Amino acid sequence: MASIFRWINSPVYLIVSVIIFFIAGVTTLFSQNLSITTFEVDVSPPLGIPVAYAPARSIIDPLSARGVVIYSDQAPVVLCAVDYLGIANEGLEAWKNALAQAAATSVDRVWVSVLHQHDGMRCDLTTERIMAEYGLGGTRFNVPYIEKSIRKVAKSVGKACKTRIPITHIGYGEAIVDSVASNRRILGDADTVVLIRWSKSTDAKAIAAPEGLIDPWLKSVSFWNDEKPVAALTYYATHPQSYYGQGDVTCEFVGIARNNLEKELGFPHIHFNGCSGNVTAGKYNDGSTIMRPILTNRMETGMRQAWENTHKEKLASADISWKSLPISLPLGKHLIEENLRADLANFTVTRINKLTAAKHLAWLLQTKAGKKIDISSLKLGNIQILNLPGELFIEYQLAAQKLKPELKICTAAYGEYGPGYIGTKISYSQGGYETSEGASRVSEDSEEIIMSAIHNVLQVKP
Repeated sequence: MASIFRWINSPVYLIVSVIIFFIAGVTTLFSQNLSITTFEVDVSPPLGIPVAYAPARSIIDPLSARGVVIYSDQAPVVLCAVDYLGIANEGLEAWKNALAQAAATSVDRVWVSVLHQHDGMRCDLTTERIMAEYGLGGTRFNVPYIEKSIRKVAKSVGKACKTRIPITHIGYGEAIVDSVASNRRILGDADTVVLIRWSKSTDAKAIAAPEGLIDPWLKSVSFWNDEKPVAALTYYATHPQSYYGQGDVTCEFVGIARNNLEKELGFPHIHFNGCSGNVTAGKYNDGSTIMRPILTNRMETGMRQAWENTHKEKLASADISWKSLPISLPLGKHLIEENLRADLANFTVTRINKLTAAKHLAWLLQTKAGKKIDISSLKLGNIQILNLPGELFIEYQLAAQKLKPELKICTAAYGEYGPGYIGTKISYSQGGYETSEGASRVSEDSEEIIMSAIHNVLQVKP
């Protein structure tokens, strides 16, 4: 017994105890080291730069790229939302590679998607290279400015990563957004599309038709440092157009609502667009200028109510997991390289149709070269964020939510924009614009592959 007391009181024991205590403390701190940083960058184009449908002639509302980097006991996760119409092919690769390097993480742990504003920019370096081959370079994409914007955002991410804010809680709230979203595909008695309800509609029949299949819920996920909110992510599915197409750059009613609430509450808000390939504001929007502030107010009301309905729970590193799965989608049968190149070379084909041919050819070549599309999921306690590509139909979002009803699933679509519209299997036999040869670059067999991938990343057995 005396020898034990001598050992306890010896300098060696004290040193060993200090080392063990230090190691245990570091291990505990590492396992609980949950923090985030946010970034926001103005990516509005200079006047004269091509945006979605015309050269930029004014900046009404600035465009932004904003997001969050999440740190835990795993590699960092980057979630980034951009006020662009679409980011595709080698353009998306450039974004993801730059942000991964800036955040010191792997590319498969970076998610970049767009809000799909039609007065935002396009980013598709593959399509631009093809158009340049046929004398159309620079007419739809300004590569130097695109590359400059990517570098600027990556620099902002790198700088933000030097200052991290500890996170102790995760918050979740939801609210119904009233009189914004409506399904754009109106079916007749034969279960075929008889009327398309575009983003803006003055057709009395389209306005009178039922709202149709939508997801009315806006969801808010917030990060907290004890009682202080640090950042909020919001999710809602609709095409975000009120009126557009003249080169008057705007982040539209979804972006304006996001900006207003961010200013009001005093901390970063990042909004993601859900599966809204077949969802627009067409039932409630006639395209007049007075409708943009009205739609903005409805979106902002939904965002605020979701925030006010927020319930907080503790969050630790052990509650976080990320899963990413690369998939390939079957090409649409209408993507034939010889025909597409013939259209690009034909001087009688309009420029807008040549753009379509170039986008088709870009996706065809990328797919043949083995390009994969990432589908991913981020689990934050009982919240699961699902990240999907293209202009998916709302059915995918609703189906995902049914797979795990015990979880709060928030869906961001409009990741890889290369495939264009991605309908359900039955929709390709129903007609309509979205599944036409001009709009979709994948086949009806895509549904099974995407749903299998969703099961996988949500860890649900098919």
